[in-house]
Amino acid sequence: MIEPMKKVSVVILDKEKNSALKTLRKIGLLHLEKLEGSSEKLTKFKEASSNAALAESILMEQKAPKKLKKSKKCLISNEEAGNLISEIVAKYDRKKVLMDEINADKNELDRFRLWGDVILEDIDYLKEQGIQLRMFESPLDKYNLIGEKPQTILLNSTNKVARFLLINGGTERPEDFPPEAFEVPLPRCSTKVLEEEIANDSAEIKEIDAFFFENVKNLASIRSFDSALQSDIEFENVYAGMGNEAQGTETDLAWISGYVPTANLEELKKVCKENDWAIAAADPADDDEEVPTKLKNNKFVSLIYPLTDFLGTVPGYHEYDISGWFLFFFTIFFGMIFGDAGYGLLVVVAALILMLKTKISGKKVPSVYGLVILLGISTVIWGTVTCSWFGIGLDKLPEWLKNLSIPPISNVYADETWLPFWVEDKSVAGLTNAQNLQIFCFSIALLQLSVAHIKGMINNRKSLKILGEFGSLAQLIGMYYVVLSMVVNAKIFPLGLVINNIPVGKIAIYCVLGGFILSFIFANYAGNILKSILESVKNIISVLLGVVNVFSDIVSYIRLWAVGLAGAAISSTVNEMAGPLIGHAVTFIFMILLLVFGHGLNMVLNLLSVIVHGVRLNTLEFSNHLGMSWSGLKYEPFREKISK
Repeated sequence: MIEPMKKVSVVILDKEKNSALKTLRKIGLLHLEKLEGSSEKLTKFKEASSNAALAESILMEQKAPKKLKKSKKCLISNEEAGNLISEIVAKYDRKKVLMDEINADKNELDRFRLWGDVILEDIDYLKEQGIQLRMFESPLDKYNLIGEKPQTILLNSTNKVARFLLINGGTERPEDFPPEAFEVPLPRCSTKVLEEEIANDSAEIKEIDAFFFENVKNLASIRSFDSALQSDIEFENVYAGMGNEAQGTETDLAWISGYVPTANLEELKKVCKENDWAIAAADPADDDEEVPTKLKNNKFVSLIYPLTDFLGTVPGYHEYDISGWFLFFFTIFFGMIFGDAGYGLLVVVAALILMLKTKISGKKVPSVYGLVILLGISTVIWGTVTCSWFGIGLDKLPEWLKNLSIPPISNVYADETWLPFWVEDKSVAGLTNAQNLQIFCFSIALLQLSVAHIKGMINNRKSLKILGEFGSLAQLIGMYYVVLSMVVNAKIFPLGLVINNIPVGKIAIYCVLGGFILSFIFANYAGNILKSILESVKNIISVLLGVVNVFSDIVSYIRLWAVGLAGAAISSTVNEMAGPLIGHAVTFIFMILLLVFGHGLNMVLNLLSVIVHGVRLNTLEFSNHLGMSWSGLKYEPFREKISK
């Protein structure tokens, strides 16, 4: 359930802001409204945090042992860490300058690579002796056209390019020079000096890199320092952003607003009373978009929280808490997509080992292990009923495993067909194993999407909008049969089907049409039927497309079967590739590596498929029928950070 919230405002003396905020942070109940503080102190904190992040990224780039990088032991104090960060950032900036200098010097050397050594001292000496030298380059054939005046000396020619010196040619370009000849500017210093500078800069860079490498051991200290900074930033942002009077008197007031769970309101009032603070509390308004969401469920339903936290999905305060339904259907989806009982056993065993290892180390067991075990069990169950074990061929599986499977959906009976009782014509081809699995997928779609509209009916039970939700449910039920007819088998599920004088097919069509009419009239009901109809008329295109969307939403659940089938095909292919290697001592190790790599890769692909497809069905198809946008803001009270 979503815990009800109260919007509260706390008023204190402005001079007591600092101590009051520390008290509020200590009790950790008040989720503050968004504040944007501004102060010199806050700016310094943010700058220090930015430098800490930069220092951490610099050290993480060093090729140090991973164990050293992941060490959590703080080796130096926060003050020392702050000084170290400043030194790291300064050396990093110096390294960038040195690299720019090296690049510039190398470009300069490349410019004179074919000229040989250029010594400016010698050029200056000759100039003092009355010999002025200027450097030029020109196509060789053009150079040969230059006469005896002006006087030139050809130094070399490569790739049909002549490099020559102009002697005492003054400062202007000689008139006899061809247009293709261009003057080469002298370097800023002699080429030998450039080489020495590059060597010196490179040596300094090596010293800086050695400094970085040496301080990788202090990564944990830098992270601890940054964590403390984040706490300071949060506190200072609130302090600077609080509303307050600015009269400069002892009785100036300051105030802060936020949200607190209704169950904790009395505790907050008690603290306010003890500290002589004023407090006002009220229910959040319906249009208040900043109300945080705090979920409260039993331990089993809470198993889904690691997944929703990872996805960052939070229901809005005025939306539904579907944690239980999310967990229920996601567990089914996971089992169907992974689809292999052998994979499920591996998942369960791996989770149990990690749980045991965590308990032995004395740490708290993360709830994610419980979720993984549940998902692994779901995979084992689905793999058992469909008889899928590491993609092993059915002829190699023991009979007792085959007997555990359920015939209509089991791979053991893939060649058999099933004819429903209402089909009198025995010449009609029965339902295959694949079609039965498709029906199962569509049935899950009907169940999950029906839950969405039933919840909508319950939520709107005091309004005529309940008829709009009922219409959507009727469309869903009718469209389910249409999908069976159009996608699975039109001969077994014809639109004219009659069972025991009950026109099932016609009822399905009537459900779609009648449901559409009810939805058209009442879906936008807000106290006036005429306005509701006009709203539907204004959005007639999307309303009509809504019928198509119901069809596509049901059909989209076929991905559970298709993705699971792809995973089974990959595991079977891996076994076929490894099969010829059995019985050969030399190739046995390659067989093991192939099996581990192949099945491991398949499990990773299955996991990605779960995230893409299994999560999508909950957060898109199911949520759309619920009218959820997952626009919630997670309840995160102003409190002291607990270091991990």
